[in-house]
Amino acid sequence: MKILLHTCCGPCSIYPIEELSKEYAVSAYFFNPNIHPFQEFKRRKNSLREYCEKNRIPIIDLGSYGMKEFLRKVVFHENTRCNVCYSWRMEETAKRAAEDGFEAFTTTLLYSRYQNHDKLRQCGTELAEKYGISFIYKDFREGWQYGIDKSIELGMYRQPYCGCIYSEQERYDKLLRKKNNTTK
Repeated sequence: MKILLHTCCGPCSIYPIEELSKEYAVSAYFFNPNIHPFQEFKRRKNSLREYCEKNRIPIIDLGSYGMKEFLRKVVFHENTRCNVCYSWRMEETAKRAAEDGFEAFTTTLLYSRYQNHDKLRQCGTELAEKYGISFIYKDFREGWQYGIDKSIELGMYRQPYCGCIYSEQERYDKLLRKKNNTTK
């Protein structure tokens, strides 16, 4: 079975690609208009490209920078921005998979401990029905440390935040983190 894997970066792709390749013919798809700034987008795209080339994983598309479109979708929806972002990136993946003759799709977002797996699974299931293909849910978090160790061993660029401008601020803005911790 051919599966299209939405990929967010090289390091997060290692474990999912290895696991999926045991059962499926995997191709990577990089659609991440949320990533900011532009240099970060380029670093993540390049780390994925290099990893896939070394491991002979076909890349369907390396995408283009889409910050303006991302911001248009999430402005005034900042508190639910992750759901907006999941839906958009996964829908583009499902649509591309259906158009290109893949039987299934999934995402490396399922590798992250920081993403909402229930929302991702729900979104994937709905999109699979909409596009007439399968969504493969796998909890890749079990390979979290393996992927980190392997990416360090390979000397890959490792990003310190999710990717969007909001998560970048949450990562580096100590006052915002302090405020968020006191309101929880």
